[in-house]
Amino acid sequence: MTANASARAIKPELLRTYTEDFNKDRANLIAADAAVSAGVLKAATDYRGVRALPRDFSIELKQGSITNQERSGRCWMFASLNTLRYELMHRWNLEDFEFSETYLFFWDAMEKSNTYLENVLRTLDEATDSRLFEAINESPADDGGWWQMFAALVNKYGLVPKSAYPESENSRNSDDFKQYLNSKLREFAAELRRRSAAGASEDELRALKDEYMGTVYRICAVALGEPPEKFDFFARPKDDDEDKKGEARKCKAEADADGKAESCKCGESCKCEGKSDAKACKCDKDKSDKPKTGKDKRPQIREIGITPLEFYKKYVPVDVNDFVTLANAPLKNRPFNQRYRIRFSANVAEAGDMEFVNVPLDVFKKAALDQLTAGHPIWFACDCTQFALRKDGFFDQSVVRVDQLFGTEFTGDKAHGLEYGDSPSNHAMTFTGVNLGEDGKPNRWKVENSWGKDAGKDGYYVMSDAWFDRYVTELIIRKEYLDDATRALLTTEPVELDPWQPLTRRCR
Repeated sequence: MTANASARAIKPELLRTYTEDFNKDRANLIAADAAVSAGVLKAATDYRGVRALPRDFSIELKQGSITNQERSGRCWMFASLNTLRYELMHRWNLEDFEFSETYLFFWDAMEKSNTYLENVLRTLDEATDSRLFEAINESPADDGGWWQMFAALVNKYGLVPKSAYPESENSRNSDDFKQYLNSKLREFAAELRRRSAAGASEDELRALKDEYMGTVYRICAVALGEPPEKFDFFARPKDDDEDKKGEARKCKAEADADGKAESCKCGESCKCEGKSDAKACKCDKDKSDKPKTGKDKRPQIREIGITPLEFYKKYVPVDVNDFVTLANAPLKNRPFNQRYRIRFSANVAEAGDMEFVNVPLDVFKKAALDQLTAGHPIWFACDCTQFALRKDGFFDQSVVRVDQLFGTEFTGDKAHGLEYGDSPSNHAMTFTGVNLGEDGKPNRWKVENSWGKDAGKDGYYVMSDAWFDRYVTELIIRKEYLDDATRALLTTEPVELDPWQPLTRRCR
């Protein structure tokens, strides 16, 4: 062993020192027992931190049933559809609703495949080991994405309810489908580059690409089934009288209890007789001499042969183009109050690349509060792996005390996490609530996830405000909730970023 090699090696005498120091500290032995037996996260869970994050919120939105992306990387799509279904449900007074995630998944696979091959044609002069081509070739048609990819798909293909195109085995568990789709796409890329080197014209190469896309369609259709061009839609709005009937029943119960007409608060004119048994309260106006039947008499929404684009335009009361990606990335090479565009980040080739506006934390958070307070959920992206309890549903550094478990502080800030790739965005979810303290400032956030109802508390997570500040990097905000200065940035020329420059990964 040379002198230089010896200097680089772990020295045996240091190893003896390390083990002696470890074993003479009782806390290390207790921590090792707990971590080896239960795992790092369970051993590091602090019950005091858990108690400090109750699951009640001063501002809370009523959402539909929890969704489940299962073993796929479609979180960005689920979070996007969860924001839209909330708006649809409340516009049309539906108890519950879910869009078909598989429908957009099919078209996303098609569009990403097409864009990958187009990017291959754009970079024919690049060596295969160039940084740009490696970025393009890393994951041709993977599952991940951003809000703007979702918007591009909706603009082109519309939306359908889940009943029109339900989940399949390959949408629930997409690895095998995407593995072989990506393998075929890379074969196509190699052949396009070979034909180009042999002198094929651009028109000849593009004609070959169109032929290849026929194979891509076949792979997607075999794996997922063909998507519908038209479908029928049926729904029943909630009965508008249900709340009033509920109050009437409550009114009668109260009158039965004390016989006082004043206790009736259903809003109807009451005819309580003041008797001690108060059996004469007539609040429920729906009583009649007609015989009762089990027929559902609620109004119906019926559509026969509607197209996905028609459905989106008719039933979704928001425009996906009226949203802006705000980022909070405190990096020296990403100055705040600037618009940015990431090259080669599109899924739909003609729709353009991902853009965002980088803003300070106070502007970032105020936009979120304003939108939630106005009654609208928020798509957001974060690093869901840091200081998180997946099963119990907590995002908080005071809950996951790995610093105490390992006897070392974790001091990296948000800029460090982004610059060194330690905590880029990797998962998208939906904010559906926030709790404001006595000072009017948020102290915890309610998070709707897409990992099924058995993850977290019935599918929901609670996030501390400190965790929000540290790990939430992207928000999708309606333009109406941007301040004037941020809105003005939307018309400025964007700074272009290369696809490998750190900020975020496609959320999975």
